[in-house]
Amino acid sequence: MSASKGQGQTVNLDSLSTQQLSQVKKQLDDELEHLTSSFTQLRAAQAKFRECLRSIANGVTPKIEEKPILVPLTTSLYVPGKLADPENVIVDVGTGFYVEKSTKDATKFYEAKVEELANNLKDLEAIVQGKSNNLRVVEDVLRQKVLSAGAPAAS
Repeated sequence: MSASKGQGQTVNLDSLSTQQLSQVKKQLDDELEHLTSSFTQLRAAQAKFRECLRSIANGVTPKIEEKPILVPLTTSLYVPGKLADPENVIVDVGTGFYVEKSTKDATKFYEAKVEELANNLKDLEAIVQGKSNNLRVVEDVLRQKVLSAGAPAAS
């Protein structure tokens, strides 16, 4: 029985000791934890961009121009403000840079980000599935080795 380990490397799991199998299992557990965390962060970013799309669609209209609104400075801090221009918005393009875009261009930008993240999530999900399968195989082999090592001692 063999499982993929690393990038394209194949290891015969039956030839590994229980200690080595435990190390491989720990490494796979750590990788899965990191990948799952990344998956969660990508989902959160995608939700943020979808919220930006909703804000543009529902909140940036000529009928609310010059009416008081709350402007988010952080996720929990809002300040009063007024929409000065319903045709243009300021867009966070990453790493602290902001650009002024038309609402149409901002919508395209956020839709592209949502789609890009959806593709990344799909790819990451496949990787997580593969690592989970590898982990299952390693756990099965480790369980068999522990049981077979314990059986002669019990007889």
